Amino acid sequence: MASHVLRAPLAGAQGTGVSIQPRTCDHRRMADARAPFPTRAGQRFPHGATVVDGGVNFSVFSRQAAWVELLLYEEPDSAAPFQVIRLDPDENRTFYSWHVKVEGLRHGVSYAWRADGPDDTTTTGRRFNARKVLVDPWARAVTDEAYDRERCADPSDGTHCSPRGLVVEPVAEARARTAPRGHLAGAVIYELHVGHFTRHPSSGVRHPGKFLGLVEKIPYLRDLGVTHVELMPVMAFDRQDRPAHVAARGLSNAWGYSPFAWWSPHPGYVTDPARGLHEREFRAMVDALHDAGMGVILDVVFNHSCEGGAGGPVVGLRGLANEVFYLLDPKDRRRYLDVTGCGNTLNANHPLVTRFVLHCLEHWVQKMGVDGFRFDLASALTRGEDGAPLPNPPLPWAIELSPRLEGAALIAEAWDAEGLCHAGNFPGFRWAEWNGRYRDVVRRFVRGDAGLEGDVASCLAGSADLFEDDGRTPSSSVNFVTCHDGLTLRDLVTFARGHDPSDAGPGPETNGWNCGVEGETGDGAVDGLRRRQAKNHVAVLMLSLGVPMLLMGDEVLRTQSGNRNAWCVDDESTWLDWRLVEQNADMHRFVRELIALRRRHPSLQRDRFLAGRPVPGRDMLDVAWHGERLGEAPWHAGGCVLAFTLAGTTSGEEDLHAVLNMSERSLRLEIPEVVGRRWHLAVDTARASPGDVLPPERQRPHDGRAIDAWPRSVVVLEARAASS
Repeated sequence: MASHVLRAPLAGAQGTGVSIQPRTCDHRRMADARAPFPTRAGQRFPHGATVVDGGVNFSVFSRQAAWVELLLYEEPDSAAPFQVIRLDPDENRTFYSWHVKVEGLRHGVSYAWRADGPDDTTTTGRRFNARKVLVDPWARAVTDEAYDRERCADPSDGTHCSPRGLVVEPVAEARARTAPRGHLAGAVIYELHVGHFTRHPSSGVRHPGKFLGLVEKIPYLRDLGVTHVELMPVMAFDRQDRPAHVAARGLSNAWGYSPFAWWSPHPGYVTDPARGLHEREFRAMVDALHDAGMGVILDVVFNHSCEGGAGGPVVGLRGLANEVFYLLDPKDRRRYLDVTGCGNTLNANHPLVTRFVLHCLEHWVQKMGVDGFRFDLASALTRGEDGAPLPNPPLPWAIELSPRLEGAALIAEAWDAEGLCHAGNFPGFRWAEWNGRYRDVVRRFVRGDAGLEGDVASCLAGSADLFEDDGRTPSSSVNFVTCHDGLTLRDLVTFARGHDPSDAGPGPETNGWNCGVEGETGDGAVDGLRRRQAKNHVAVLMLSLGVPMLLMGDEVLRTQSGNRNAWCVDDESTWLDWRLVEQNADMHRFVRELIALRRRHPSLQRDRFLAGRPVPGRDMLDVAWHGERLGEAPWHAGGCVLAFTLAGTTSGEEDLHAVLNMSERSLRLEIPEVVGRRWHLAVDTARASPGDVLPPERQRPHDGRAIDAWPRSVVVLEARAASS
């Protein structure tokens, strides 16, 4: 049996009886509370803290630990635990999992672990330190009220400065889905940061910067027409993980790519983390998005943790099983292999770590209701214990083949920070990928670079050159022009280079174009051209086969003043200013109507590559490419003009004809003849709003066999019955 050691009595305790009262509600109440709480051996599975009949079962993995202690705290910020339970290796250990059932304990209490064992980093990589208090990596809710990263990094510091787990009531299985949201064919993704989306005072929500704040903005997302939201990291992360010079400026790790508790929603996005409502508020958000017809994709970070390199803090994994969870240099196991640029790399293909990641993902799908995942620096997940790439890495295959994840979308950022790139070739069959090549080609084409027509056509046709040889389809390509990592759309057309606050001189090239003037200007002609260029980017994106992804705020021209790496900025310069919805109403309307155009055309959502094939039932090909002359593809023209005609896929769908003129010239281009139908102008980015995009009810027939394409513009025509 585990021993019971009462190290610090609860405030107000009388004799042997104690009472833990909630600060704001009964979620912290314990039944029949006694100090010390009696214990039983407990069970190995599940890991973490689980409310069971008569108490709470705690379990954690640590193969090489000589002893393990469970620490129970009255409050998330208590200076010391009210009970420390030393686990007996004979009674409380099964196959290197340490476990104990604490009887009479209920949800609401905070807890942490402490472990001791060998500290022989040079030969084995083990880094036990009996002084350090450790967060439970399996905790389903955590608080960081007591967390102090600097103290956790000091080997001699034994204060209770770590994040802490919270014992929470179990949530029910996620509701059955009314429609499949995991398959990405036909999807339009909106990437957003939960905190930055509603934190600006102009958002007008009751819970700014929280999961529940996002719920209040669901009508906006539904009106915009997106089908999925992709949330930047929402698993508990370390806001204090930043270099000293960043900390000196009062900045924090705002984006969240520094996890420490993968099973817990981030406490900063919960209205009152001490109450342990993490899962319930997250589920409320997911359920509300589902009710509005939208899916939820999580940006997940399983390539590294917040513990950094050898001098980093001891927070959780490092103090429990350092040599298991991290890739270590085989020649000097004091050193961490770092292919992430963040100090360490998770040992993803070790059987235990693979199981940890797989079960975590299954939890987020089954219990939390999410519809898919985007994996940050996913190529790091393909490396073996020596850091070398594996031909058949176990983790990506285990994720793909898990029956519990069968309906979940899987998206890879198919590279890592050490140059390993799987673009178009990420291991597995059904993985989609962020298409960085698409981003670069479209940016350069819209900028006006010559000779890219063939590359652009490939992007428009679904990037078959990347995906078709593996038997994949256009929905394997997540197309984007901007994302969180880089310039916003407005900044892409305002700055030729990045302008990060840390840049000593001109920032790096971005493939953007400032329209002749670097930075903001009061010149109306320049501003008008920039607005047109932004619309051109969106138009090309929505006309491309694959899965389009928009960055939060691009639909209203949000700016970060040229900062392309705002990972540590959490202020009004990165928050979405909701006043822009009115100030840039024309851009908002344009994006909304382009999404609507895409969603009413199955031909733009087809999951088959365009190849110039005859279309059954139609006297035309699935796609015909044109340059400045109809029927003459411009593959060797070296210009900046590309046109194409796209056949409808159903008898009732209109054909499309699009002209992309990124040159400086005005052109009058012949358009194909359509028998029994007439072309109607749907889009012309050279026109002022609302003439730049017209819904079907406002379109008028286009007379003549030619169309004017003004410099740097996109024109789209829809073929409709002559009587319409």
